[in-house]
Amino acid sequence: MAGLLSPASRGAPVAIKASADAEGPQQVIDLWPEGSIAKPASTLVESVVERSTDASIRDRHVAGVTRPRVCVFKAEKPNGASILIMPGGGYRWVVIDREGFEMARWFAARGVTAFVLFYRLPGDGWPAGPNVALLDAQRAMRTIRHHAKAFGLEAGRVAAMGFSAGGHLCADLMTRHAQRVQAPVDGIDALDARPFLAAPLYPVVSMSAPHAHTGSRERLVGKDASPELERKHSPHLQVARDNCPVFLLHTEDDKSVPVENTLLLRAALAQHGVTAETHLFTRGGHGFGLRKAAGLPVEAWPDLFLAWARSQGWI
Repeated sequence: MAGLLSPASRGAPVAIKASADAEGPQQVIDLWPEGSIAKPASTLVESVVERSTDASIRDRHVAGVTRPRVCVFKAEKPNGASILIMPGGGYRWVVIDREGFEMARWFAARGVTAFVLFYRLPGDGWPAGPNVALLDAQRAMRTIRHHAKAFGLEAGRVAAMGFSAGGHLCADLMTRHAQRVQAPVDGIDALDARPFLAAPLYPVVSMSAPHAHTGSRERLVGKDASPELERKHSPHLQVARDNCPVFLLHTEDDKSVPVENTLLLRAALAQHGVTAETHLFTRGGHGFGLRKAAGLPVEAWPDLFLAWARSQGWI
């Protein structure tokens, strides 16, 4: 993990030695120029926690993100497409492996260059408040497009995928990609942040009872959020006709984030005439990613996504 957490040159690709994490990214790109981020109310220190009890499997998360960045997994045989991956973590932390690096390696093996986003967390006291993760997601999309030529990518074919709270961030990005929540800091902020297509998977969507995920809601908008603030941060209430095509996935036995979150988003997309593919599975629970889907019908979801994405012209 040394490569992930060590200081880096702001705004430029940063090489990571293979010995730091043999299955990790080839590069890390910091999203913001040095000095352009307003400091949080209290000092933060990034920390990484290993949750796996199996020495052969990594399952880490990072808390207190201070360096918003994307970790780059280059495609083995690039096809020009790329994807921004937003792991979950209930806006309490950012999952590293299960919904991040594992997914990125899967895409890279199939010709898609993947960028895993380590976004700032709204409960950490950043001045941007509930918009802080969206700021980083917008900036990440623009940064990928800024570096597209150097990576052999087509700037127009950048997709977005998020899991759980990262699914909320993905849905927030796809509905509010053009909303300015802070003044531009440089020319990168003039680039388009709209995804070519988006995949919020088992996403947190509603910020209102009875379907809101309590932890994500409290960290994003606070326990005593007004109905107006809840609405602003509930992506199904922000859908417009120009929304990009969307792939939705949820399991009906999800005990953490009720399937109604996906159904609310699906209904809003249909109401506005937005292309959407929806897959609901009986079993799978929450947070399955790739590894925990093995042996269940939901294991088919990555191939279903690729088949749909191909039909949309992404690959």
